[in-house]
Amino acid sequence: MSPKRLLCAAALCLCFAAAGALAQTAAPTAEPAAEPADMPGMESSAPEAPEPPPPPAAPAVVPATPAATAPTPAAPAAPTASAAKPRAAPMTGPVHNVVLVHGAFVDGSSWNGVVAKLQQKGYHVSSVQNPLTSLADDVAATRRVLARQNGPTILVGHSWGGVVITEAGANAPNVAGLVYVAAIAPDLHESTMDLMKRAAPAPAGQAITADSTGFLWLDRSKYHADFAADVPENLTRVLSAAQQPISARAFSETVSQVAWREKPSWYIVTTRDRAISPEVEQFMANRMGAKIVPISSSHLVPVSHAGAVADVIDRAARELSRQQ
Repeated sequence: MSPKRLLCAAALCLCFAAAGALAQTAAPTAEPAAEPADMPGMESSAPEAPEPPPPPAAPAVVPATPAATAPTPAAPAAPTASAAKPRAAPMTGPVHNVVLVHGAFVDGSSWNGVVAKLQQKGYHVSSVQNPLTSLADDVAATRRVLARQNGPTILVGHSWGGVVITEAGANAPNVAGLVYVAAIAPDLHESTMDLMKRAAPAPAGQAITADSTGFLWLDRSKYHADFAADVPENLTRVLSAAQQPISARAFSETVSQVAWREKPSWYIVTTRDRAISPEVEQFMANRMGAKIVPISSSHLVPVSHAGAVADVIDRAARELSRQQ
């Protein structure tokens, strides 16, 4: 081949090489352009970054500053708790509620006859189930029931239940009055035992024994004669079988508040009582200035004279309603 042809061939080779190099550099630029088109996911995530998260984040902080003022709304939240007291104890309108508190050696069912009579008269009646484990426990049980009453309430206690209503009824704005039914009515810092010492020991006291845990029981064989002499014996057997013992310490516990000093009171004196001396009952009733209603009955007068007891409660409620 002549030198001229060799030069032409070399020139052609150089042209092809340059074209190939140009093609190679153009290809990479075309590929990146295709990548964004092939990754739509990046497009959807891109709007998410600029989306409202940052702007709302700022407003979210703005309410946070008013939240600093939330202590002021939080202050009314405390009155809401205390608002429970007025709601449970508005003192307007007639006395429509009756809360009954039982004594030792019985339970709330000892009021069943009285409950039925009062319900027939249209009252809203509640019977507390005292644990009889201590004065504080029985007062707490009574206050739980009182808190559920809507409007003025008559608080009634039989026997040991009189100690309970003396403490629980004090400073209770929904308690309009008290009815003591053959009940212990102590004065300030006075106990059941303090009052029982005011007379000769009652016969029922000889029938009471303590068990190994410190609870007192009434001898079943003496239950009828000393506790419920005017209750039919078949019913007495049922009551004695279901009797609830009381902590011996309770009879020595004293009251720290005295409801009868601030509330109108009624007292049913049971003149044939062998558990609490009628003499002691009369003393307590006179001391509190109660309206006294004597009933010729044994100690368990809510069972033997349910109608008469309900009538006394009804009269008390009507008299208090006239005063509202």
